[in-house]
Amino acid sequence: MDTSIFKAYDIRGVYPDQVDEAAAWKIGHATAQFLRALLRGYERGQANAQCVCVGHDMRTHSPSLTRALIEGMNATGANVIDIGMIDTPQIYFAINHLGTCGGVQVTASHNPAQYAGFKISGLEAKPVGRDTGLKEIKHIASSLLHTHGKVSGSVEQVDLTVEYKRHVLKFLAPSLKPLRVVVDASNGMAGRMVPLLFGDLPIELIGLNFDHDGTFVHDPNPLVEANLAELKQVVVEEQADFGVCFDGDADRLMMVDEQGETVGCDIITALMVPYFLEENPGAAVVYDLRSSRVVQEEIIKYGGIPRRERVGHAFMKKTLRDSHAVFGGELSGHFYYRDNFYADSGMITLVHMLNIVSMHDAPVSERVAPLRRYYATGEVNFEVDDKEAAMRDLARKYSQGKIDDLDGITVQFKDWWFNVRPSNTEPLLRLNVEANDPRLLRDVFKELVDFLGEPVDH
Repeated sequence: MDTSIFKAYDIRGVYPDQVDEAAAWKIGHATAQFLRALLRGYERGQANAQCVCVGHDMRTHSPSLTRALIEGMNATGANVIDIGMIDTPQIYFAINHLGTCGGVQVTASHNPAQYAGFKISGLEAKPVGRDTGLKEIKHIASSLLHTHGKVSGSVEQVDLTVEYKRHVLKFLAPSLKPLRVVVDASNGMAGRMVPLLFGDLPIELIGLNFDHDGTFVHDPNPLVEANLAELKQVVVEEQADFGVCFDGDADRLMMVDEQGETVGCDIITALMVPYFLEENPGAAVVYDLRSSRVVQEEIIKYGGIPRRERVGHAFMKKTLRDSHAVFGGELSGHFYYRDNFYADSGMITLVHMLNIVSMHDAPVSERVAPLRRYYATGEVNFEVDDKEAAMRDLARKYSQGKIDDLDGITVQFKDWWFNVRPSNTEPLLRLNVEANDPRLLRDVFKELVDFLGEPVDH
């Protein structure tokens, strides 16, 4: 078994070279053992507490991998509730709605078509990553010598579409305007879920790339600006109020305004701050440390408590729970909600965007213009052999700034700041720089490039 498929937050690799049905069986076996062990000391009274929830995305190999995964789970005696082809946030809903000990979504998220993967969640849909169980699952799976065993667990097929729709739409405001919205499903799970959830609302949805047969017109990664080109064009041509582009498993989205301009995810977070804090005065809001300073400023302006966190859904979700924050936003397009089990959801984010746009007569571009008061590079990658040494050298070079090491190093000055953090899996440093004006941004970025070397495409 290729153990390199075990990443920081999930399991992912090329099918069938790295991830095949034999690997899926072992992963299912190991995951069921791990998740059921979590029940020790936990209330076992719920009918489904011993069950594991399983769903899958639209990739051509996902059904066969799901069958193998379930067979591996059944071989441990675990009962499985199979909820079929779903978006990833529905697995979080299902775990909590059904009261299972955890769940697995078979998905490679935003990766190209040849990839396969597994996202694992525990009790209450808490993420299972490298430091919260994935190492143990890797150890169990890699020690299994065969992929067969007596099946003693059961499989129940359940369709949660009605219940899930009720959950997502409970966040919809009653005063929804008749908006025109372009949705690029990226040939992913949004192509199935958006019509089911939003099809009977009094809005006009213009769909792009809704076919979900496992092939992609463009890679299902909305963070790549080139993948937004069609969406931008159609938003302008159709004179839509705004547009959104989902990733492959529909847990993330990007937004463009009515002029076809990308709205950064930190700007979306800032846009949501007054909307949430009006109903939840004094609440905490979580944001990842790559976000613009405008996010912290808006949270303080509207009486909230800013909670700055390191990058990654495991850290964001934990801080959200620990601080009872009302919501959180990450630069990658993940948005997390207290009232969604502290989990992220692309569909619920779309609901909140519909609400916010409906609340104001001004177009989206005018609403976000005051929030675009700083200038940023976006995330830029550099190939560096000794990442720790490079970060130490940067800390010495910029020692006159305010430095912290929450995630890599962040150095802050009055009129600019930067963060450099190491990749978990590659010899890369990831740089984000923001400044008060474009000339300063250009100058300090050039200075950092001179220090780190030329950027690389990753």
